[in-house]
Amino acid sequence: MAVTNKSRLSRLARNMSESETLKMAQMARDLRAKGHQVISLAIGEPDFDTPKAIKEVAVKALMDGFTKYTPVPGIPDLQQAVSDKFKRDNDLSYAPNQIVVSNGAKQSIANVAMALLDEGDECIVFAPYWVSYAEIIKMTGAKPVYVSAGVEQDFKVTPAQVRAAITERTKMVLFSSPCNPSGSVFSKKELTAIANVLAEHDDIYIVSDEIYEYINFGEKHFSIGSLPQVKDRTITVNGFAKGFSMTGWRLGYMGAPKFIADACVKIQGQITSGANSFSQKAAVFALNSDLTESFKMRDAFLARRNMMIQLLSEIPGFRVNHPQGAFYMFPNISAFFGKSDGKIVIKNADDLTDYIMMNAYVALVSGSAFGDDACIRISYAASEAQLREAVQRIKDVCAKLV
Repeated sequence: MAVTNKSRLSRLARNMSESETLKMAQMARDLRAKGHQVISLAIGEPDFDTPKAIKEVAVKALMDGFTKYTPVPGIPDLQQAVSDKFKRDNDLSYAPNQIVVSNGAKQSIANVAMALLDEGDECIVFAPYWVSYAEIIKMTGAKPVYVSAGVEQDFKVTPAQVRAAITERTKMVLFSSPCNPSGSVFSKKELTAIANVLAEHDDIYIVSDEIYEYINFGEKHFSIGSLPQVKDRTITVNGFAKGFSMTGWRLGYMGAPKFIADACVKIQGQITSGANSFSQKAAVFALNSDLTESFKMRDAFLARRNMMIQLLSEIPGFRVNHPQGAFYMFPNISAFFGKSDGKIVIKNADDLTDYIMMNAYVALVSGSAFGDDACIRISYAASEAQLREAVQRIKDVCAKLV
């Protein structure tokens, strides 16, 4: 048998799925290079610049020579600022030595997965879920167990569903709120009911991804780790990318039980070591400042959300929920399955996103990447003019499917 280049790769590399969001972003760039006027609503990145005051602190740190290696878990000032933020905003009690700063919240989640999961373990994942959750879990040899909720449940799983998914192999539960891709937000009442189920199992750890905390349109954000029945078994992950529009700064953090935090420091020390120096100085400033600029961005996203609900609801076949956070719409588009423009037949969400991309030149992401192949994810982190134009294009090409 001939040896191919692919066969020379590890099983991990061969079996890992490509990030659909990054793939669609690349397709958009390729089409633009061919002269097409592509509108990309595929990537999860705020379209606002990082607030000026935060950038100025980073520049000063650079000019002051703060350019050397940092401690693996973060500079002490940032560990303290994160600890203070958790207590002030979330009623979470993580001491500074329980804080680990990483190169983005994605690395924080990967650190925790590697620290807790062994081959044969199971991790319950609330679906729809962020694209990287499944692959991160699989990298450890553990098995993701999906608990799903569709548009009828506002994409929020129930305590009964969580209870039914627990087995003797369950080691971890992973979810986001506000949620990427659905924009759904779990209330205090809903999280308390889920926590009550998990509290019955001393060996299950909860990873709560709260990266969209500041983009919340409803009641005050609630952290499941503040509940006494699960506080000692909850790892809270957050970062600066979304709420402060600091995506390229690559800076996330987590608070965790001390033994887990220590394990994550050991793992990160062998992979990337500490996050970059001047970003951390700027992050201290961001956390210790008022959130005026963050809330201006939130209010702009809210206005766009309201507009998108109205516009998408006018497209026959789109079933739209009312997301309470983040900057995504996740409409159910299963009404198009089996329809055709005379050339192709739409069999699933992948087909519809490809059809829209190649005919309307609007980049979206199939819900299959997020564990719900009846939906598509639309990011509204774009200007109002771009959003209106994109939705009109989508409406026009979808009208050709009969």
